[in-house]
Amino acid sequence: MKATAGDRIMRVSGKVDGAVRDGVIVAVRGADGAPPYDVRWADGEETLVFPGGDCVVEPGGQGAAEAAATHPRSRSWQVRVTMVETGSSTTAEATLVGGDVGSLRAVGRASKDPADQELAVVGDEIAVGRALRRLADALLGQAEQDIAAFTGVRAHVHA
Repeated sequence: MKATAGDRIMRVSGKVDGAVRDGVIVAVRGADGAPPYDVRWADGEETLVFPGGDCVVEPGGQGAAEAAATHPRSRSWQVRVTMVETGSSTTAEATLVGGDVGSLRAVGRASKDPADQELAVVGDEIAVGRALRRLADALLGQAEQDIAAFTGVRAHVHA
């Protein structure tokens, strides 16, 4: 891997829920563009980076504007799910935490038929699945509103 100061670097987490970081290489310490690199991450932190297979470097300078336009910025949203079981019913609440769209919340419920065998995990799965589906619908609805507000044209983004 070779880079120059001003190049953009992205590091993808090896974990499913891990963060993606992007930043700018501010200094190259190796010979002929080789690592390590001093990187200023988008969150303002500066670190010394020895990039591995989890990193991508994009050219800076003249091609930086084009690379920035075609490569999305990284960000992370989290969903918090809370469940409450009362007798034979389970209620789940899914809340989007830290997203750019503000606070979105949805609720899903599941009730056990009196004749069904007691399997608490099934009620949890159904209630959470319903809450997440409603949260997804709310997020898509918010996107439709935002598109209409920005463009003046009614949008339909639901599948």
